[in-house]
Amino acid sequence: MRIVELIIDEEAEMYGIDAISLVDRPAIELDFIALKEARVQFAEADADKRILIGPALVPDKPIYRKNGEDEFYVYFSKSTVRRAAELYLKHGNQANHTLEHEHTINGLTVVESWMVEDKQKDKSAVYGLDVPVGTWMVAVKVDNEAIWQEWVKEGKVKGFSIEGYFADKLKKNQDDEMLAELTRAIVKADGRTKSGKRVVMESYSDYPEAVKNNAQKGIDLNEKNGNKCATQTGKVRAQQLAQGEPVSLETVKRMASYLSRAEEYYDESDMNACGTISYLLWGGKAGLRWAESKIKEELWSAIKKELDSPED
Repeated sequence: MRIVELIIDEEAEMYGIDAISLVDRPAIELDFIALKEARVQFAEADADKRILIGPALVPDKPIYRKNGEDEFYVYFSKSTVRRAAELYLKHGNQANHTLEHEHTINGLTVVESWMVEDKQKDKSAVYGLDVPVGTWMVAVKVDNEAIWQEWVKEGKVKGFSIEGYFADKLKKNQDDEMLAELTRAIVKADGRTKSGKRVVMESYSDYPEAVKNNAQKGIDLNEKNGNKCATQTGKVRAQQLAQGEPVSLETVKRMASYLSRAEEYYDESDMNACGTISYLLWGGKAGLRWAESKIKEELWSAIKKELDSPED
């Protein structure tokens, strides 16, 4: 059975951890993380202060996943766990919490966050939590009376679970190599490297009206929702596409990479969801079709030029 390493792709439109959920059965799912199987439980650090302590993410732990007939394991390296913790705080997501990955809940805040460096000396050992070095630990203050009384005290939730966006390391490496091969083929076909001149990559503005319309629709929806969705890169890309401006070959590749991964978060029935809005900002399904066809077109064009050119 294959093992997939999940990483943070900071060039993607959505990446890192958005929220921490209280769940009964923690485990890790692919891309959108939901800890639903592992039996790691949090500790009630202080009943009066209503603070819970527990692992948010454990490194190098194979987690079984099944997607239809496809069965595999996923895991996170120590460096990915550390970066995920850093980005969670950097993006100010400490107050973002859900219940069983279904309901947004208020009144919970991460008040402490740390990495386990020494199992024996770490605070987690004080509360009887046996977690490996490199684990991301959090302490959550629960000011929501209903959540504390009806879920925590009744034992209906037993652990923390992260929600976020990660990339398949192997697939991302393959995507990057595909762009590199295409770039090398075009450069070689042009022969511009022989003179030592700077290589200027071609740009493209022949995407269909549907791409422009999707980008503009995403812009309008995002404005309606207070511009809370998407990164600055995604917002800039949408303006570029909506106005019909040319995009570079690398941008075309990024469009194909992001749109192929994020298609599962696009929901036509929920046009206010950030996953839907972000997908539209990058051109939507029409953008994916165009980007994939453009990459194939340019690759074959470069190969033909190379085959037709005389030997040095």
